[in-house]
Amino acid sequence: MENLTAIILAAGRGSRMQSTDTNKVALEVSGEPMLVRTIKILNQAGISNIVVVVGFAKESVIPLLAQDIIIAEQTEQLGTGHAVQSALSCVPINTHDVLIVYGDDSFLHTPQTFQKLYETHREKEAKITFITMQMENPSGFGRIIRDEKDEVVGIVEEKNASEEQRKITEINLGCYIIDKKYLEENIKNIAKNLVTGEYYITDIIDIIAGHNGKIAAYKLTGGNWRGVNTREDLIQAEQMVQYEN
Repeated sequence: MENLTAIILAAGRGSRMQSTDTNKVALEVSGEPMLVRTIKILNQAGISNIVVVVGFAKESVIPLLAQDIIIAEQTEQLGTGHAVQSALSCVPINTHDVLIVYGDDSFLHTPQTFQKLYETHREKEAKITFITMQMENPSGFGRIIRDEKDEVVGIVEEKNASEEQRKITEINLGCYIIDKKYLEENIKNIAKNLVTGEYYITDIIDIIAGHNGKIAAYKLTGGNWRGVNTREDLIQAEQMVQYEN
């Protein structure tokens, strides 16, 4: 996967962790920082080009990175779309596709999951491909919208979902592969969220749909994944990692 570059988003404040001087990606799970675990898994998947976006408490993140890791800085906390834009100028020129992952949950994926995601993206010749999963209680997550042919046509965030859409149990895990050229040309079209004032990378999906671009998904089955936003989530993630080992 020499033409694939991973961007790890590790700049957010993670306010629910209630940490003032440590970015949550630097917190340890089974004796190893989440971010370090993610980088090892990406390497095992065959991904060697990695850009880490730092911002909040960057002093707790940068020392964790090997010399071959490219560092990009998000100087203002303006959302995931802005974080990706901050990283694009650092992506190697030979990159064809960009893998975007969050530094606080991607360590729960396996190398095989990233490989399958990439294979799906190439086979479908998609502009964007992302990981989905069926979840018995999908509360809090974006729901996957499919058409009558079972093709993915978009994601609707829970706060914007209709009562019927909230019944959907297939969720977005926030892990994307996007055609680099398309991303570079269109990321500027992501609009600022009127409520938060931030730019969200998920909005690129609506832009792709508006251009009739191919959207694909790799549905994770039997995976052990959860978002890590609180100390309680961190404890559960620790249990997952220990169980798998």
